[in-house]
Order: sequence, then structure tokens, then C-alpha cells
Amino acid sequence: MKKKYCVNNEWKESKTKRYMPVTDSSTGAVIAEVPCCTTDEVEAAVQAARAAFPAWSGTPVTKRAQLMFKFREILDTHLDELTVMVAKELGKNMEESKGDVLKAIEVVEFACGIPHLMKGQSLMNVSEGHDTVMYREPLGVFAGIAPFNFPAMIPFGWMIPLCIAAGNTFVLKAASYTPLTAFRMLELLIEAGLPKGVVNLVTCSRNEAEILLTHPYVRGVSFVGSTSIGKHVYMTAAAHGKRVQAQCEAKNHALILADAPLERVAAGVINSGFGCAGMRCMALPVVCVEESVADEFVHHLVNQAKQRKVGCAYDPTSDLGPVVTAEHRKFVTDWIATGVKEGAKLVLDGRDTVVKGFEGGFFVGHTIFDHVKPGMTVGESEIFGPVVSVKRVKDFEEGLKIMNSNPFANGSSIFTQNGHYAREFAKRTDGGMVGINVGIPVPISVFPFSGHKDSFFGDLHVNGDGVSFFTEAKCITSRWWDEKEKKVTKVGTWEGTTSRG
Repeated sequence: MKKKYCVNNEWKESKTKRYMPVTDSSTGAVIAEVPCCTTDEVEAAVQAARAAFPAWSGTPVTKRAQLMFKFREILDTHLDELTVMVAKELGKNMEESKGDVLKAIEVVEFACGIPHLMKGQSLMNVSEGHDTVMYREPLGVFAGIAPFNFPAMIPFGWMIPLCIAAGNTFVLKAASYTPLTAFRMLELLIEAGLPKGVVNLVTCSRNEAEILLTHPYVRGVSFVGSTSIGKHVYMTAAAHGKRVQAQCEAKNHALILADAPLERVAAGVINSGFGCAGMRCMALPVVCVEESVADEFVHHLVNQAKQRKVGCAYDPTSDLGPVVTAEHRKFVTDWIATGVKEGAKLVLDGRDTVVKGFEGGFFVGHTIFDHVKPGMTVGESEIFGPVVSVKRVKDFEEGLKIMNSNPFANGSSIFTQNGHYAREFAKRTDGGMVGINVGIPVPISVFPFSGHKDSFFGDLHVNGDGVSFFTEAKCITSRWWDEKEKKVTKVGTWEGTTSRG
């Protein structure tokens, strides 16, 4: 079924000659085709957002909050429908897919508080007779370039709710592999009462999306994806005077000390390393384990992985679903072959996994490497699949050094019962999101999703920093003359606005 794109709340037929397939990741069947929108169609989306901005930014903030409340109510009603949609087009199991939608709802709930979040500051008599007030104001049109791996949470959580609640308008480039959830969520946002032009949606290639990075009417860009493209987005958009938040790749590491309860830690690593089939930037694909307990830990890890069911994403009994496309499956299995070639010990191989009745699905089973050494790319580069590497280390210091040598620093975790080492780790790790006995240290959305190093380019992160990213400060300083001051004929250079009078 050929899909349309959306401008001004109208779903339009594209004039493109190229359509991109969307597959059911569990069967391999094509379930929809989406347009590679033309440059003119992307331009129309920007123009619609620009035209909608004056009226929307002038809408009282309480009314914008009411839209968020209504949207949240509608999303709750359609939670099961959206969950199945995510599972089909992406491949996450049902629990993971439901979590994707719930994380979007979490940010919508956060955005419901926009009247409080946008409140400024004021101070009387900052200098004699002078008062200053600071307001936060929306900027205009923002663009979002979404990845395939969180089709609900990222566009309709990280990007849109705080942006439009703050009074801006938006153009979304949905991921061509997994656009159906975004299409449906926009339909539901329109049902909630979204005015025309406030959110517009296109699907296209990188060529057509380039206009979003350079367009004079786009004030900021929110991007999630690979580091190479993220750097390009950051440099190009920033060079054209735009705000940018580019969330990029990761290779999160955990440090497992000998005093940790190893069987429980293995369960946590199974969840964080193989959850979402490893297709998330907060996966835990590498664990550094103290040598004295490494054999025992690997035994637990392999044993628990073998007990998990690989199956159809929308089968509620499946623990591990497929990866998103046949191309991505090849990408992951090629990385596994690279690990073998580099000399890592493959203790569990998921390359030949076949699910009965779903032979056309894009399945990769749980895969575990042991004895991964520094310099092996399988332990350094993002694989984005269900592959976990074990690096054996002598002690805390060696483990921390190995972890911090990685160019990525989205998150990091330590598993220990030792308060001293936990504190040292929190203080000295490069990871922007830190877990202490927590395998996926993603904070709830009132805090920023704070990746560091080559995992992020920009100044203000998503979620907790979102209101600051989507608004700018305006400071107004005022004074009112009494009869004596009206007769003053000489005014000082700083007119009384310095801190010393």
C-alpha cells in the first residue's frame, strides 16, 4: 500500500517516482511503500510550518498545554495498536515495543507542564530603580531527522512534544524503514486538535533532507543517527546559523567487579545487551569483567542467553525479535565474522538462527564474544545488533581505562557492592549517563539524555534540556522616572544598569 506525506494536516500524494518499501521484520513481507518526497515537497512542508508559526506561537501557553493533555489521552487509548505497529515494522518484541510508545507518552506528559517549564525569571531593583524580567520565547520552525530504531519515542517524544508545546512548528523526516508508527501518531495528534501546519511529515532520502540543514526558515535541527551523518548535520546546520542537537553512535561499556552478584548481573546484561535486538544507542554491547570471576560470569551469561526465545516480534512469548531489515541483518552478521577473524572467542553464535514459520524474517540470535582484546574493532565500533563482547581486565583501574579510551560516551555502568568504587566510577567515567548496578542508565525524561564525546554534537540535549533548546531568552530591563528624574540632562554610560549602580 502506497502511503502519503502530510502538510497542513492534509495527506498528499507525492509526485515522486520512487517509493521505499517498509517490511514486516518478522516475515520479510513488504507491508507498505512510502514516498521519497521531492525537494519541492520538503520545501512545502517548511513553508507550511513557517506560515503556521505566528498564530501558534501567539496561542496562549495554557491552550498549547491542553493539546498535550488531549494527545496523551488519545495515545493511551491507542497504546496496544501502536505497540503492535512498532513490533511489526521494527522487530522489537511486544514488551520492548510497548516501552517505545510509553517513553513517547512520558515526554508528552512532561510537555503538559509547559506553562511552568517556560516560566522566566524576574528581579526588582537590579540596579537603583531598574527591574529586569526574562522570558522564554519560541524561535520558529524546527526540523527533526529520526532514526529507525525508536519510531515512537524519538520523533513523538524527544522531538515534537516540547518543541510545539513551547510554541514552535515542526517538520519531521520520518525514518523510511519504520515510518508507519510516526504516520499513525501524527494522525492521532491531528485528532487531538493540532492546528494546520504545526507539524508536517515527509519521508525522503538524505539528498532531499539536506534542505532542512540549510533552509533559512529552519531555526534548529534535532537529529538521531550515526556519528558520521551526525557530524555532517551538526557542521552544516551550525554553519547556517541553526541550533543543533545530534544524538549519535555509542559503544557503552560496563565494568563488573568481583564482588558483584554474578548471576544477577548476567541477567541485567542479557536485558541491556540483547534488548531491542541491540538496536539502541543505550544498549550494553561490551562488559569489562575482572579476570578472577570472568569464567563464572561468562558461564552465566551464555546459559541465560540460551534460555531466551527468539521469535516473531508480535508473539508475546518472544524474548528476542528480528533486526529491522535484511540489509541490517547482513551488517550485523558481517560484524560477527569480523570478530571471529580478529581472534575473539565466539562462545555463542546467532548467525544461523531460523524461526519456524517465520523463515523470511530478519533474525540474528544472541551472540557472545569472549576474550575481546583492545584494538579488536568488534569491541570498539557500534554493531547495533544482539552481540555482546566480554573484555577481561585485571582490576578497576584497567577496566576504567579501557572504557574511557572509547571515542563514544553515551552511557556506562558499573556492577559492584563497593561504595568506594561506585563513587570513583561515577566521578571518573566519560559516560554521560551512568549506571550503578543499572544496565540501561537512561534517566526519565525530566532529565537530559546526556551523551558525551562522539555520541553527541551540540550544546543542549533532548528531554531535560529540551525547553532551553526550543526557546530563546529575552531580557527586558525597565525603569520609571519620577518628577526629579524627568529633569536629568546627563545620563551615565551604563545608565545605572551595572551591578555597582
